[in-house]
Amino acid sequence: MIKKFTLLILSTLILKPTVAQAEDCSIKVGVVPQYEQRKIFQIWMPILEALEERTGCQFELIGSGSLIEFEKAVKRGVYDLAYMNPYHVMIAKKAQGYEPIARSGEKQLTGILVVRKDSSIEDIAALDEQEIAFPSPNSLGASLLMRAELAAKQDIYVNPKYVKTHSSVYLHVAKGLTIAGGGVTRTLNEQPDYIKDKLRILYTTNPVNSHPVVMHPRTSKAMQKKVQDAWLGLVETEAGMLENIPMEEPVAASYYDYSCLEELELEEFVWNQE
Repeated sequence: MIKKFTLLILSTLILKPTVAQAEDCSIKVGVVPQYEQRKIFQIWMPILEALEERTGCQFELIGSGSLIEFEKAVKRGVYDLAYMNPYHVMIAKKAQGYEPIARSGEKQLTGILVVRKDSSIEDIAALDEQEIAFPSPNSLGASLLMRAELAAKQDIYVNPKYVKTHSSVYLHVAKGLTIAGGGVTRTLNEQPDYIKDKLRILYTTNPVNSHPVVMHPRTSKAMQKKVQDAWLGLVETEAGMLENIPMEEPVAASYYDYSCLEELELEEFVWNQE
């Protein structure tokens, strides 16, 4: 009887951690909707499959139809792991305690303000109180960072016209529908030549660290380290996948990497959809 009782206790002690580990290893993933959902899944599914192989965990990609939907999910803590812009890092930290685990070690996010190449505007002071095209209100580099920096450093306040996407911003400016528009260097470079050739960059913001991958504090520190190591290890064999995000040369990240944004008081320019 003693031996049987002892075996039962040992079995219980062994089984409990195994069950907990299995529960902890199912990870819900969210991605800020920079692109339409089909493209996001095309980019991210191979990455998540590679992470599954390296960690033994299951990664479930949860789509979001809009930036607003994504932000609401972040505030509710829906995702265990998420890829988001630096402003969302501030939201996520405050609302749920999310912590960055990886970011690009090579590229930073820089906002740009473009005008038509043949525009007579040479000084951004001419844009004060003018209607300027931006993508979504809470897009960091193209909208929030640009508007906050213009106000704080140049005392320039513009009237935003939100046109949903970066491509629409450039098209509006190229067609003369607005005199200027906000974007980021990467998306401008992705535009077809017949659009790019009609534009020039008038103003560039100070750079900030680019979009990180963050994890919710309900995941254990051991799990966060496991996923972080797996993510950083992808550059050895799956670097091409990470460039599609893009996140070239990933490095370990922390909230400190984004704390400088607190000084810009971005909240003044945030559209609160609650």
